[in-house]
Amino acid sequence: MKLSIRKHLLAATTALVALAPAAFADSVLDKYTPVTSQDLLNPSKSDWIHWRGDYANTGFSHLDQINKETVKDLELAWAWPMADVGIQETAPLVRDGVMFLQTSNGIVEALDAQSGDLLWTYRHVLPELPKSWSYQANQARRQKNSIALAGDKVILTTPDAKLVALEAKTGKVAWEKQALDWEKGYSYTIGGLVVENTIITAISGCSIAGTAGGCYIMAHNLENGEEIWRFNTIADPKNPKQGDSWGGVPEENRWGGTPWATGSYDPELGLTFWGVGMPGPYAELIRGSGDGDVLYTNATIALDVKTGELKWYFTHLPRDNWDLDAPFERIMVDQEIDGKMHKMLVSIPGKTGVAFALDRETGKYLWSKETVKQNVITKVDADGTVHVNEDLIPTAVGQPVHACTSVSGGKLWQAAAYSPLTKTLFAPLTEACNDVTPTQSEFTAGNAVGSVKFGPRVLPEGIDKAGLFEALSINPVQGDHVWQSRQRETPTSSVLATAGGLVFGGDAARYVKAFDQETGEVLWKQRLNAPIGGYPMSYEIDGEQYLVVPTGYSNSASSISSAFPETPLPNGNGNSIFVFKLPKN
Repeated sequence: MKLSIRKHLLAATTALVALAPAAFADSVLDKYTPVTSQDLLNPSKSDWIHWRGDYANTGFSHLDQINKETVKDLELAWAWPMADVGIQETAPLVRDGVMFLQTSNGIVEALDAQSGDLLWTYRHVLPELPKSWSYQANQARRQKNSIALAGDKVILTTPDAKLVALEAKTGKVAWEKQALDWEKGYSYTIGGLVVENTIITAISGCSIAGTAGGCYIMAHNLENGEEIWRFNTIADPKNPKQGDSWGGVPEENRWGGTPWATGSYDPELGLTFWGVGMPGPYAELIRGSGDGDVLYTNATIALDVKTGELKWYFTHLPRDNWDLDAPFERIMVDQEIDGKMHKMLVSIPGKTGVAFALDRETGKYLWSKETVKQNVITKVDADGTVHVNEDLIPTAVGQPVHACTSVSGGKLWQAAAYSPLTKTLFAPLTEACNDVTPTQSEFTAGNAVGSVKFGPRVLPEGIDKAGLFEALSINPVQGDHVWQSRQRETPTSSVLATAGGLVFGGDAARYVKAFDQETGEVLWKQRLNAPIGGYPMSYEIDGEQYLVVPTGYSNSASSISSAFPETPLPNGNGNSIFVFKLPKN
């Protein structure tokens, strides 16, 4: 079906670029230097050039000027309203004093990271979707960390499934590539992982009616966007066990398996690690997969970065019937114990809130640990086999089951952070349950094939606080609770750990907080204009450390807001960033 394009479509670039006033001609952009492969391997502590700070996805800043003693003195340096509405899940990047800020709907801005002055704006011109394509339209409003830096380019992934390379100094389009067909429902909601001359991306929209049979992690050439390889997360002809696990469901009737959080990369092993989301339709009764594990959904997969070949996989939640997908960030942790280096992959991969540690060379299960209250996973065997509560698997259309956590509970897209100082993982979590009821529904263009109805999000029995900031000690043998900070309002941002001994994170009550890594004590907090969102980060210019805190509308806040009615959410959008630093004296 051919669809109309917005009237102001530009001829060759499909973009609108607005340059800031000429007064900024001699600006910080003149000092901008290309991001090399070596920079990506060993980022300067002054910059923030990966969405989580490094290839390991640790979310850790090596800056320590803002620390336990000085954090109380933080003051606002500048603030900036984002360019568009939408669900605020932004991950600002900084290089050589230039901040690159992505906003939903394919918008990128470059700002002077010291003064907050606008340097340039790029607006991707998007297709005009039919009003009935509600789910697909929503995808454009929730882009996360959709930019990456490489060479003299900013690599953007767009809601209409394109890769766009922008000139970092001007915002002008260097090249663009249509990766997959947006008219089928494919879209990008996350950014790429740049490894040498390759951009590794993962597509979204795989639960939309038109995208049956294929959900992909792909590699593209950094110079021109040409595809190098692709891996299909729901159909793997090289692994008969994978096909059998779908219970005879043909590829053209499979959905889901969306890898909608950017992966990590181990340069020594040559492997990239990605989480994969839930199967679709959500209930096995509707999708026809029986008691099969539905591989590779709700799994961690390890791929060879050069070929896309699968090296190993681990299933965190087989036979998902509740949309408790597990695609979120995988964090690489190295620890030397008794002269032996242990290369771990640690995560709270999904909405069950269960933490897992794996050997990242082999995928071997090391340990798991529960955090929030959940009733879906009954046990994990010593070999890592996960067992689900079969009493919670519906056997008839219209039969509700009460699942904890909920579709909006446990660990969501908000990323955890790992501190090598304390060998601790810090995670923002939500306590929640809901009824899940299978339904018969028509699959229509631009809309999801979930075929379930979710009841209201409610707190688990005996719990009166939705929000939980969790600290888990990490080692190759086990994970232990270090501290928990519970509160009525749910966390709505990712967390940032720093060499100053702090953990920053925020919530639906509009507070950004600095926790002591060792004790969980709140050492500083500031109330802002909207729920805290996106990915807080830190950078340094001229010897001064800056803290960036995004704010704005969040599904994470609204979906469970009935659990804290005394804290009404603000009207309006409020998408902004606030930048703090210490006084010069």
